[in-house]
This record gives sequence, structure tokens and C-alpha cells, in this order.
Amino acid sequence: MPEASLPVRLCALAELRDGHARGFDPAGSGQDSVFAVQSGGQVRVWADRCPHLGTPLPWRRHAYLNAAGEHIVCAAHGALFDLDSGLCVHGPCRGVHLEAVPFRIGRHGDLMLIDPAQLPQPT
Repeated sequence: MPEASLPVRLCALAELRDGHARGFDPAGSGQDSVFAVQSGGQVRVWADRCPHLGTPLPWRRHAYLNAAGEHIVCAAHGALFDLDSGLCVHGPCRGVHLEAVPFRIGRHGDLMLIDPAQLPQPT
């Protein structure tokens, strides 16, 4: 039976402000491969990859949301994604979802990736 990998800490939940997003490089590759969004007190973690082009989403580090903070935006072509479901609601990948990344909140309030062996690879 394969050995389970240990969870990977991304940040303290308190460091992820409501209405904001933040990218992470848990594999130490030099490029963020996942990002977390907190909206309305709910946290979601997504792969940092556009489902249409396979490119990273932000135009600069941590810039995952549109100016109004209402959608995740792909800087390559302006696609908009729902904050809660990751569903593309506008753009060439309409109807396609971002890749959700399993996470949990640790007992000390840390945002943790559950299975780092399943991390999306940066593009």
C-alpha cells in the first residue's frame, strides 16, 4: 500500500483576508501552482491554471480576482470564474470549472493541502 504524504501548510488562515486571494508554491518550484480565495468567510483552493489555455491565471503574483473582487479572472483572455464553484461564467471556457485542490483547516488555524502528492504542476 502506498505511503500517505503529510499535509503541507500553505499559511495561517488569518493571513488570507476575506475578499482576497493568494498564490502558493508548495512544491518549491519557483512558481505558484495553487491559490486560495476567501470570500464571505468561505475558503476555496484552486489549481493556478486556466482550463482553456493551461496558463497561470494572474497577471502578477496574487492578482487572481477582478477589480471588484467578485470573480477569479484569467489574465490571458479575461475569462471570469465564480468564487465559490470555480465555474467559468464568461469567456472562451464558459461552463468549465477550475481544478479544486483538497485542503483542510488545521487545528492551529493553518490552511493545509491534504495530499501534496496530488499537487497540480505549474505550467
